[in-house]
Amino acid sequence: MSTNLLPEATALWQPKANPWIIGVVVSLAAFMEVLDTSIANVALRHIAGNLGASYDESTWVLTSYLAANAVVLPIAGFMVSWLGRKRFFLICIAAFTVCSLLCGMAPTLGALLLFRVLQGAFGGGLQPMTQAILADSFPESRRGLAFALYGVTAVCAPAIGPTLGGWITDNYTWRWIFYINVPFGALTSALVYYLVEDPPYLARARKAVLRNMDYVGFALLIIGVAALQVMLDKGQEDDWFGSRFITTLAITAVVGLVSMVIWEWHHKDPIVDVRLFKNSNFAMSNLMFFMLGLIMFAAFVLLPQFLQTLMGYTAQTAGLVLSVGALVVAVTLPCIGHLTQRFQARYLLAVGWILLVIGMYVSSRRTDLLVSFNAATQTCLWEFVPMGFLFVGLNTAAYVGLPTERSNAGSGIMNFTRNIGSSVGTSFVTTVIARRSQYHQSVLAEHTRSGHFGMAFQALTSRLSSAGLSVHEAQHQAVGRLYVFVQLQAQTLSYMDAYWMLAGASVLMFLLSFLLAKNDPSTGGEVHMH
Repeated sequence: MSTNLLPEATALWQPKANPWIIGVVVSLAAFMEVLDTSIANVALRHIAGNLGASYDESTWVLTSYLAANAVVLPIAGFMVSWLGRKRFFLICIAAFTVCSLLCGMAPTLGALLLFRVLQGAFGGGLQPMTQAILADSFPESRRGLAFALYGVTAVCAPAIGPTLGGWITDNYTWRWIFYINVPFGALTSALVYYLVEDPPYLARARKAVLRNMDYVGFALLIIGVAALQVMLDKGQEDDWFGSRFITTLAITAVVGLVSMVIWEWHHKDPIVDVRLFKNSNFAMSNLMFFMLGLIMFAAFVLLPQFLQTLMGYTAQTAGLVLSVGALVVAVTLPCIGHLTQRFQARYLLAVGWILLVIGMYVSSRRTDLLVSFNAATQTCLWEFVPMGFLFVGLNTAAYVGLPTERSNAGSGIMNFTRNIGSSVGTSFVTTVIARRSQYHQSVLAEHTRSGHFGMAFQALTSRLSSAGLSVHEAQHQAVGRLYVFVQLQAQTLSYMDAYWMLAGASVLMFLLSFLLAKNDPSTGGEVHMH
């Protein structure tokens, strides 16, 4: 049912409260949830030590959250049909807050993992509901501005998470990375209860769906997503398909997700509305959401990892580089929101993708072992500025031609594809760095037989001998230092390769941008999003 077919009272419905106040409140809930995807990253060693677990076991603190989060995202539309959007949103915020408190109080790793699963599951409804509430609270011509507000949460939260988590862990205890959600969650719950209301069309669309719940589709979704998430998280560590465990997970993920799609396609009331992919614009938008998640999180991982592993930065200092970029995004997003009222969303996307190509190129050129903090920060800015164009443009373009009553389901699916892209992006980075480092080290090792390397070896040996070492000790240390140098250069080249690959993917997305459906910037045109 499109907006044109709605009764006039519904089409002209507006919330009683100021939409900008509603926007800030619901975006705070989304910010709290997105922050928890990255804030625990730098605290894993502290968690492992405090709870008597190994570091590898502590990584399940991240994986369990992401897997549970990903399962809930695509079924958001179903949950709204069952509970109503405001009620579902309130349940998610309240339960997420309680689970955060329980995570902070967890006495064992097993208890922490249980509470993280619950926290991720309830947190999964916050992002799509925030988007849908923003869309209903603002007229179509101002939705670009509304999504700019939401973009601050989705882009900035994962960027500042490691910095904030590192500061809290260093100055207090890892438990406070969960406790800080409690006051914000309580405040947000109260404000949502008093400010947010469901529009009339949702009240009419409510139906008793529990007795018709698609249990088979839900089970296949859980199996497929859980296997996929664990595979992505542990793949490089276990040598991917050289491991029987990873191969089994891959087969389980493919069978589970493909079976789920086939089942849902023919089910009368699917828990995940996969038939939305018959809309080519929706399908292409989801592809871009996937690539946005992949490239955004890959970029968030690449630069801090390079600064920490090769440049010796602390996690907190490396996080400051990202925080500067996040601040710039927060400032520029409102400006980009205004541009949605003047230019078609697909053109904003094209600008964003081509700027990202330039950003990845600049990053590859500045990836060297002599980069300064200021240069690293400038590199980060080149990576972050395009995110505003991409996030606002894609959130506007994705709903062109999407029926109004199916946009809750659509927003859940789009957040799901972006989150899976984020997981793939993280795995992509770790795999590329590991594999390409091995390749470049083997190539550089061949050059050690050249005359230039021999001259460098002799010069270093002479300097070490002059410092008081014996000839044998000087030669031994010279070999060791040159080997470390070769390793560092090989890793640096692998980071450059990763940036080039991301640039190539961005070029492809730039070309696809022009195939997206048109929208009328002055009125929001065909963008139906409720």
